[in-house]
Amino acid sequence: MSLRKFGPNDILLNTLRTYPDVEYLIYDGNVFYNQSPNQSGAFSDNILSVTGGALSLYEYNIDRKVAVNPYIYPYITKDSARSSFRTAGGTSYYNEFVYGDVITGSYPLAGRIDREYMAHPGARVTGSDIYSGAKFSAAAVYPHFYALKNRLNYYGYLSEHYKVSSSLGDGWDKNNQAISLVSIPAIMFGSQIKEGSLSLKWYVSGTLKGELQDSRQNGELVEVFRTGSNTGEVAGVVLYNEGFIVLTGSWAICDALMQLEAGGAMENPKWINFGAGAYDGVTQATAGATFVSAAFGIKFKAQSETQTYTLFANARRGEVNYSNNPTYLRYGQTKIALTSSTIYEENSSLKIKNFVSSSLLDYSAPFKRQTIISRIGIYDKDKNLLGIATLANPLLKNEDQDYTFKIKLDI
Repeated sequence: MSLRKFGPNDILLNTLRTYPDVEYLIYDGNVFYNQSPNQSGAFSDNILSVTGGALSLYEYNIDRKVAVNPYIYPYITKDSARSSFRTAGGTSYYNEFVYGDVITGSYPLAGRIDREYMAHPGARVTGSDIYSGAKFSAAAVYPHFYALKNRLNYYGYLSEHYKVSSSLGDGWDKNNQAISLVSIPAIMFGSQIKEGSLSLKWYVSGTLKGELQDSRQNGELVEVFRTGSNTGEVAGVVLYNEGFIVLTGSWAICDALMQLEAGGAMENPKWINFGAGAYDGVTQATAGATFVSAAFGIKFKAQSETQTYTLFANARRGEVNYSNNPTYLRYGQTKIALTSSTIYEENSSLKIKNFVSSSLLDYSAPFKRQTIISRIGIYDKDKNLLGIATLANPLLKNEDQDYTFKIKLDI
């Protein structure tokens, strides 16, 4: 095997940016992802072993009979390299594990959207001093809201509607506004949600009653359709990089009355009810029979960036002119010239099989150096094999020919 180093102009690094479509349908406590049905197998009712609407990142443990064939899982042995999972870092890694312990993870690694309704986002639990009995504000009732406050204010340069409190128009304070927070994990959208691609649709009994779009590409979710009118009001904002949709629109979308939150109160559909049933505990059992009339659609373009190497492997004239195939020698020759307890010598006069094709019948063409290229291995500087490029049809290379092979490698 001959190793050749890539030249300075033989390696190109490109960034491939793609925008795959992502679509969700939320209906009656069920979430459907990209219209994908639930697939059953020979041993499992759900071959991916993930909940509805979830995406399995690696798609390991497909249709396993767990009683006989347990799930595979990632593991790291604690040693001097100090490698660890993120979930077992810092103090816990040093104090809870000794050298030789096996730290394990679990598959499948999945992600799903969910929704959280916050009736009073700024609310805190009331604590009581055990000595004086004095009351004080303790932990946040909705910690996710407090985690997002700084980020919302940060994006205020894009739109005033991001800010937690503002005097724009009639003014608002998100601490006291009802909010519907839809969370989309990064596994679903890659590096970010593409600006201008988000659409939220509200259906009642299968009929579209309202739609929001980030048509201004500044994060504002503008109402572009409502039954009987098109108001252009802003009903919320989207955090493109973080994958959060914050909805605050509290006006009625239509005149229908239905039960949309746990507790079963009859109300008009509002944007703060959007996404009800997406793993938030809202079902027909907790809300009421009319909840089945509501359905919600979420559609956007994900943005994914893949680093791609374009490699040019050159087989120059006068090079790559011998084979690694052990059958390249003419059959019937003695390979070992001398062997004893102290000497091993191979035959230095071995002849190479001549397979140069001749166009004439019963005539052997003169011997020429030539080889057949079928695969190209790619190695790093330490000679670790990174990949193998296999040609669809093996290529015959003569000594007087130049060839360049274009190879692409995703990293």
